[in-house]
Amino acid sequence: MASAGNRVAAVREVRRRLAREGPPWTRDREGDFETVSVPGRHCDQLRDLLVSECAEKVVEIGLAYASSALAIGEALTTVNRPFPRHVVIDPFQEREYANAGWDLLCSAGLESIATLMPIPSSLALPQLLTEGFVADAAFVDGSHRFHEVFVDLYFLRRIVRPGGLIVIDDDWWPSVRTAARYYERNLGWTVIPDAFPGESTGVGPPGGQEARCRAFRLPDPTYEPSFEDFQPF
Repeated sequence: MASAGNRVAAVREVRRRLAREGPPWTRDREGDFETVSVPGRHCDQLRDLLVSECAEKVVEIGLAYASSALAIGEALTTVNRPFPRHVVIDPFQEREYANAGWDLLCSAGLESIATLMPIPSSLALPQLLTEGFVADAAFVDGSHRFHEVFVDLYFLRRIVRPGGLIVIDDDWWPSVRTAARYYERNLGWTVIPDAFPGESTGVGPPGGQEARCRAFRLPDPTYEPSFEDFQPF
């Protein structure tokens, strides 16, 4: 079995190659990799955040070309806890991406800790909850429709442990920001302000004046507010 250092080095090499050359296969859309992928700097920040949390189990919604998934894999191999697990949910991986992202994860040797659930997150997350799966963190980069983001966050707050993290990509989109705002105002989620420092890169808010990714800390202990305490969002 490869040492932890060798496993980390293997993941970093695949990440470098992906950033330098792009994926071996892309959809026939101009600039598709750059458009749909989380930029390298934000992936580094995500990795560093998960390492600082000593994360062992992570749920990710959206795989595409695996830029963020590889960063999460690097974090998990760096932390090197006893039972790392990375659950990736993407119903479009085979149909839309010809398994390009999953193949990259496997080429980095991460298939031993990663599981692909090729079904919608609205089905995958309840399944994980039923199985009793508990995560330290989640990364959300799936549907950007308000109602689907809202449902993802509803289930993730029950899957991610109290005090854990939920990181949202493309938080600058009004549909995504509005969904997250409910949980922030009504359920005690707090923003980690320095998790993604610097200007946004890649596809993001004009001028990079807003954060592309936003990290939330879940309350510990978890609580359910009264319906009388509802705060408009």
